[in-house]
Formats: sequence, C-alpha cells, structure tokens
Amino acid sequence: MSIEIANESGSPVDTESVLDVARFTLDEMGVNPLAELSVLFVDTEYMAELNHRWMGSEGPTDVLAFPMDELGADRGPGGGGTDTAEPSLLGDIVLCPAVAAAQAAQAGHSVDDELHLLTVHGVLHLLGYDHAEPEEEREMFALQNRLLNAWRESRRSRDN
Repeated sequence: MSIEIANESGSPVDTESVLDVARFTLDEMGVNPLAELSVLFVDTEYMAELNHRWMGSEGPTDVLAFPMDELGADRGPGGGGTDTAEPSLLGDIVLCPAVAAAQAAQAGHSVDDELHLLTVHGVLHLLGYDHAEPEEEREMFALQNRLLNAWRESRRSRDN
C-alpha cells in the first residue's frame, strides 16, 4: 500500500498516526495492497478555495476526498475490483488541521483524534461511501466508528 502524506498546512500534524489509521482502514476494507493514496494537509485559505471550486460551498471545510480510479480499488468480495497486479490510484484526501482543531475543541477530544476520524471519513468517501441520504449516513458513520474503534484497539494492543 503506497500512501503519500504532505503537510502544507503550517500546523504540526502527527503524520505517522494518520498514515497508520489510513493503512489500517484500507486493509480492513480489503483494498488492493497495490493501491495508492495521497493525503494532503492544507491551510484554511487553500481549503476554502478547494471547497468553493469543487463543492460550490463557501469557507474552509474539514475534509475533501477526490477519488481517482474507483474500479481499480478491489474492495474484497463483491467489490467489483480486479485482481490485476497493476497499482491503482485510489485518490486524494485533503484535510485542514485548523478546521479539525476547531471541531475537536467543540467535540471535546484532541486534534489528533479529529484528524484520525477525518482520515477514515475521507478513505470511506474514496471507496464510494456517502452520507447524503439518512440511510447512507447511518451506514457510513457506523462503519467509520467501527473502523476507528478497531484501529484504536489495535494500537493499544501494539503499545502493550
């Protein structure tokens, strides 16, 4: 699994834990191990520009996901992927640590926890999950919570 992380936000980010949660999520979702993912951290100004350009919304947002090759990411049984040996570009996740920090303060948890949640959220969007409809939202958020909890448990087990 190739995951590239770039921090252009000007904010300190624990990129190793973001890499770890992204890799865990992709593994748990049965994504082809040759898939490639890019994670980019940006400042609020650039995130606002992306949000306006691609989503038609004003102001910065927390996470944007840009899928690249939906059919190339084998998501396991019934996932519709192929078993080719060629890597596929899964897509890009763009995160804004400043927005994540504000949300973390509101939610009463750490910025790292918020960035982990947003990373899983972004990966699920790349895999075709959405939350536009109530049923989709229930499914996506339940999966997101399950993956985050499993990742946290796996980290605790490794750390002991």
